[in-house]
Amino acid sequence: MFALFHPELHAPFEALGYAGGYAAYSRARSSRGDLLSEDRRWLVIAAAAVGALLGSRFLGLLEQAPRLGLHWHDVFRFGGKTIVGGLLGGWIAVELTKALARMELRTGDLFAVPLCIGIAIGRIGCFLAGLPDDTYGTATSLPWGVDFGDGIRRHPTQLYEIVFLLALAWLLSKLSRRPHPSGMLFRVFLAAYLAWRLCIDFLKPEPHIAGMNVIQWACAAGLAALAVGELRNRKVANV
Repeated sequence: MFALFHPELHAPFEALGYAGGYAAYSRARSSRGDLLSEDRRWLVIAAAAVGALLGSRFLGLLEQAPRLGLHWHDVFRFGGKTIVGGLLGGWIAVELTKALARMELRTGDLFAVPLCIGIAIGRIGCFLAGLPDDTYGTATSLPWGVDFGDGIRRHPTQLYEIVFLLALAWLLSKLSRRPHPSGMLFRVFLAAYLAWRLCIDFLKPEPHIAGMNVIQWACAAGLAALAVGELRNRKVANV
């Protein structure tokens, strides 16, 4: 049974996740169109990629530092596997880039479903990577608990997330076919994923600070920023 799990399986599924997400994005762009010009589209994509890289590594370092005794100069040697950091870093970078370029168009809707698909595929690799990936849950006596090789049955939180992401992708696809404000799909995706991680990470055996781990605190901050932004948008709309 334990032969199922190999750390080497993470990288190919991560690559498949990028490929699947990009394929879904290309399909969405061709079917629904894109109001951005070619140069501005690539500016946004580049900002998202750089912000995601920096955000994932920064938050990954903060997450691993208590266990590994890491220092700031280790930021590019460790981390980089934190999805929440990647999403928040990419979001912040895109918003800053749009503000500097004076771009008022909302650009995230086309990425909402592709992100669900890409992350879900990547989570298959997280599951198959087993214990070294550190994405498993706490011990459980539930019948679907999974022994990753150390004799302890744990919550397969990676599989829980795959199911959640597929359901979220279905919901976003339904919403995309109805009239909706520009940018709503991405905000729904980001809020739903951050709320999911805020809840599901209570089932993960990671160090906690005041009752929550580093990822959960980042999720809480992201949700607060989304709420403030939504209130500001509604205030502007009502003026």
